[in-house]
Amino acid sequence: MSIRAFDKQIPIVDRTAFIDPAALVIGKVSIGQHSSVWPFAVIRGDVNSISIGDRCSIQDGTVIHVTHDGAMNPGGFPTQIGNDVTVGHKVMLHGCTIGDRVLVGMGAIVMDGVKIESDVVVGGGSLVPPGKILESGHLYVGSPVKKIRKLSEEELNYFQYTAGKYVELKEQHKHSLAAAESDYG
Repeated sequence: MSIRAFDKQIPIVDRTAFIDPAALVIGKVSIGQHSSVWPFAVIRGDVNSISIGDRCSIQDGTVIHVTHDGAMNPGGFPTQIGNDVTVGHKVMLHGCTIGDRVLVGMGAIVMDGVKIESDVVVGGGSLVPPGKILESGHLYVGSPVKKIRKLSEEELNYFQYTAGKYVELKEQHKHSLAAAESDYG
């Protein structure tokens, strides 16, 4: 697992989380209970902080970064991710806030100052432009995103189901990795 300090800031990763050995976590980053970070994801908290809640899945190839504090953007933009969030493959999250029970579809881009409330689906390939607020309980798609419709009860229940499946999968990966290390270590 590749976890690096930056400027004396050491990532804090809960012992129940899984960081794939091919992922990279740098600097002022916290990762909560039972969360998973998959191959080739890069989470770089160098010029601001990144927090990832419990039971989140950060899929392969995702990049999470932040915006610095400066004259053009006082305070900068940290990236904050709630609980039970699934971030699809090759997503880019930059200086944004994501609530609980959110699915960010594959290849989506979420820009500085965006606030995604809880219980939202962002469709794959979507672009969420700077400063946009996505309201709870809806599906958003497009470039730039547009509110399409309310989520069904079944879709709302899917968030925690998906989070639970990724908790199970990360446990399988942890065990497989441990077994491989003991066999080949």
